[in-house]
Amino acid sequence: MTARRFDGVRVLVLRALMLGDLLCATPALRALRAAMPGARISLLGLPAQRGLAERLASVDEHIDFPGWPGLPETEAPGPVRQYRFVAAMRRRRFDLAVQLHGSGSVVNPLLASLGASHLAGFHDGRCWRPTGPGACFIAWPDTGTEVERLLALTDAMGLARQGSQLDFPVRAEDRRALLQRWPQVQDRPLAVVHAGSQLPSRRWPVERFAAVGDALVERGLAVVLTGGSAELALTTGVAQAMRHPALNLAGGTTLWTLGALLERSRLLVSNDTGLSHIAAALAIPSVVVSSGADALRWSPHDVARHTVLWHPTACRPCAHAHCPEAGHPCAMGVSVQSVLDAADRALRTGRGPWPTGRPEPCPGATHPTSHPDHAPCPAACESSPGTSTATTCTT
Repeated sequence: MTARRFDGVRVLVLRALMLGDLLCATPALRALRAAMPGARISLLGLPAQRGLAERLASVDEHIDFPGWPGLPETEAPGPVRQYRFVAAMRRRRFDLAVQLHGSGSVVNPLLASLGASHLAGFHDGRCWRPTGPGACFIAWPDTGTEVERLLALTDAMGLARQGSQLDFPVRAEDRRALLQRWPQVQDRPLAVVHAGSQLPSRRWPVERFAAVGDALVERGLAVVLTGGSAELALTTGVAQAMRHPALNLAGGTTLWTLGALLERSRLLVSNDTGLSHIAAALAIPSVVVSSGADALRWSPHDVARHTVLWHPTACRPCAHAHCPEAGHPCAMGVSVQSVLDAADRALRTGRGPWPTGRPEPCPGATHPTSHPDHAPCPAACESSPGTSTATTCTT
């Protein structure tokens, strides 16, 4: 579908994933909005995404996704609830349904069942996808950042890009709420340390975060520990392991006061989790330890401001909640000193280690992340980020 129809067009976008995943989709959502400014764009996403979706200028409505068999993010609803959900979507008579969820093996049949007259999305070369007039499905790119992969679809739809930056709209009331609740955060330059992550396999050790926190205090920064209420024990462990005091705000912030806090900070040190994408959206320098994840795919677009450190192992990327390998090598392979070196560069320049915007090479390959010891790269490094097999759809 090309960008020909505007007013009155009803668009449904499926992206029922976590907060960081939705942030990575905001450039593609902006392309949709710019191409169809009069359309009503509804985002079908997880309930936890609603707060962000309702602030996005590119989205008019958030629809809570009830889950679906084969998708791990939520418990699958029973047959009756599945039927009622599909029937409710069909009654909406969407003109266009866009699958920004992923490679399509589970969600393409679901998307087709929702009754939209035009469909667009991805396929992995093996899964079913709609064909014929009114369908625009491209091969899921297996290289490049998540932002670039999703923009490959809007490119194929003929929609002009509106930049690649992420959207996270912090408001004045969020800043006021932060200072009313935690007035001490305005007294000193801040560094946010975020030791949590949804999966334990994605977490760098508590004692290493504590060592980094102490070093940042000794560099003149006030360290603020952040996390959800379920991560209070984790952040308390970091605070107890530190020699210097830190402000532990785990469970005490909302999504938006957390954004306001990060906005005031000079640096974020975190695991590869949603907060790292918020830092990218707010252009706050960050040092991210990527344990187990596909570092190339989830790295921030601005490699001059954000450093992602990762240790190559044969088992990456990992889908395990708990690392099955002895010693958690992908996490333990990233040293405290490598994190501090990256933090020092960011604090010294206000940007990342590469002011030109070009990545620092490791032996034998180039990639937008930094190996702590410049070890030989895994095979994934050998593909150039940003390439895509997308072609332009003309339906």
